[in-house]
Amino acid sequence: MFDVVLFQPEIPPNTGNAIRMCANAGCRLHLVEPLGFAIDDARLRRAGLDYHELTVMQVHADWVACLNTLRAAHAERAPGTALRLHLLTTRATRTLRETRFLPGDVLVFGQETRGLPDWLLDEVGAGHWLKIPMRPGNRSLNLSNAAAVVVFEAWRQQDYAGMG
Repeated sequence: MFDVVLFQPEIPPNTGNAIRMCANAGCRLHLVEPLGFAIDDARLRRAGLDYHELTVMQVHADWVACLNTLRAAHAERAPGTALRLHLLTTRATRTLRETRFLPGDVLVFGQETRGLPDWLLDEVGAGHWLKIPMRPGNRSLNLSNAAAVVVFEAWRQQDYAGMG
C-alpha cells in the first residue's frame, strides 16, 4: 500500500517498532544506510518481535539507490503515474490534515537526532514536505511514533484497505 523510508535510522528499537507497524499496516519498509546499528541487533529484533518475516524490508546503500528502487517498483505497479514523495520535516507548512494520500505514496522519515538533511529536503523540494501537527514549542515525535501517526492517517484515508 505505502512505502516507508527511514533515512539513516540510529536507534534499533525505533526501527524494530517500524518493522512491526509496517507488517501490521501492509507497508513496505526501506532503510537507507548508514544505519546506527547492525541489522541483526538484538534490540531491533526484540522490538520487531517476530514481525521481520511479515514485513517487506529492503536496505539501501544510500538515498539514490533507495529512490531508484522506489521509482522502478512504482513504474511496475502504476505505469504512467508519478512517484509521490512525502518528506516529514518540522520545516514544512503543510500538515497531515491538508494532505490526500494515495496508494503507493512514499513516506520519508529522517534520523532521530537530526531529521532529514537539508540537501535531501532541498533536492526533493518544499512542495513534498509534510509535518505532523503538534502543540507550539514542541520539537518532534519519536521516530517510530511519527511513522505510525502518518501511516495510519494515510491508511485511514484508504478506508483501511486490506484490513482483515
